[in-house]
Amino acid sequence: MPATATTATPRAATERHPQRWLILGVICLAQLTVLLDNTVLNVAIPSLGTELGATTSDIQWMINAYALVQSGLLLTAGSAADRYGRKRMLLVGLALFGAGSCSAAFAHSAGQLIAARAGMGIGGALLMTTTLAVVVQIFDDEERPKAIGLWGAISSLGFVAGPLIGGVILDHFWWGAIFLVNIPVALLGLAAVARLVPESKNPSGDRPDLPGALLSMVGMTGIVYAIISGPGHGWTSADVLLPAVAGCAGLAAFVRWELHTPHPMLDMTFFRDRRFVGAVAGGILVSFGMAGSLFLLTQQLQFVLGHTPLEAGLRTAPLALSIVVLNLAGVGARLLAKAGTPVAILAGMTMLATGLAVVALLGGHGYPGMCAGLVLMGAGIAFAMPAMANAVMSAIPVERAGIGAGVNGTLTEFGNGLGVAVLGAVLASSFAAGSLPAALAGAGTAAERTRLVDDFSAGLEASQLIGAVAVLFGGLLAALLLRRAERSEAA
Repeated sequence: MPATATTATPRAATERHPQRWLILGVICLAQLTVLLDNTVLNVAIPSLGTELGATTSDIQWMINAYALVQSGLLLTAGSAADRYGRKRMLLVGLALFGAGSCSAAFAHSAGQLIAARAGMGIGGALLMTTTLAVVVQIFDDEERPKAIGLWGAISSLGFVAGPLIGGVILDHFWWGAIFLVNIPVALLGLAAVARLVPESKNPSGDRPDLPGALLSMVGMTGIVYAIISGPGHGWTSADVLLPAVAGCAGLAAFVRWELHTPHPMLDMTFFRDRRFVGAVAGGILVSFGMAGSLFLLTQQLQFVLGHTPLEAGLRTAPLALSIVVLNLAGVGARLLAKAGTPVAILAGMTMLATGLAVVALLGGHGYPGMCAGLVLMGAGIAFAMPAMANAVMSAIPVERAGIGAGVNGTLTEFGNGLGVAVLGAVLASSFAAGSLPAALAGAGTAAERTRLVDDFSAGLEASQLIGAVAVLFGGLLAALLLRRAERSEAA
């Protein structure tokens, strides 16, 4: 029996919770720690190699175990939140994240740290889905865009600020301290959520879709693993192709199962809604551009311009600051209310693409040009991301808010990985010498070193411009689909 379409279900009117802004502050703090841990470990790599005797492979798994488990569980976590209660799953996520952070801080071996990071990934998946679902639940249609904008600002801040915060901590403490800072946040979150957050769940109480959960985990884990492993193992190696094929097969089986089971975890008829499809397409390409550009920018600041990780983190701060300031001021929410979702998304993604192009063309000639590009990128993200998250969540009934948040988180993770993989591959094809530090170490003359740096800079520029074109195309596509959806509804 095929799944019943639910995209036509009207959204239930959501009453304003009297403590909604305080609740938003609590869940945003929890969200911030989850996203910081996606990038904070990168700056501790030298310490991990020395103090834990970690090999290169160990370090890759320490970094990737968290993202791999988290991305593989997002859809399942969202479905569980809808069925068993968003408050309950938020509490479980905070407890798992805090326990995993404590285990990671005091790990005595590489294996222990990898296991702890995987446990943190489970908690992170629950937190990423339940926080957005709770935002949708406690804010009405009028205030929801601003609330999602603030939630999105914290998400972007966490993604960008990880290396900076990690660098500051490591300048004063041992590597385990980057995990210890999560524990008081988790404890505060547990107390505040237990006291403040109302329980909500899908009243229909559909039975668990265990085959769907398993297939989604296999599919997403396989694809994300292939994307993560591609730059290191080579895109045509068995280590990449086999998990990629397994992941694609898992997702294909997941779609087929969801189309025919009477109680689907993800109702595939959502994809008949042009608002949903437009927001999903745009969201993937915004994440693609942001993650890919930051991946390239980090290399430009450190390898080409010679900055330390902490200095590089400080120089990317204008990106995060512009996102936070504009969302705190409510600029994106006001643009969304006045101009509509298609215009807000197109304006934001055009600014993001322009910022990427400015960084590509001017970033190598001095910091002022790079700073201008970063501010433009931040403004674009502040306009586009809340509008797209709101479009995704608005296309899904309130009672399915958890799975909607799971879809939003999944597409963000997929876009992040795809951006790093594709733009990294473009850079690798443009710079035949492979690693710039290794090539510079083998250079015999100053002229040869200068040529290598120039070649690497040219590869960075080409990759960033490709990212800009992809983001602009995504904005046009998302705006077109959303405009058509609005016209269809009006007719």
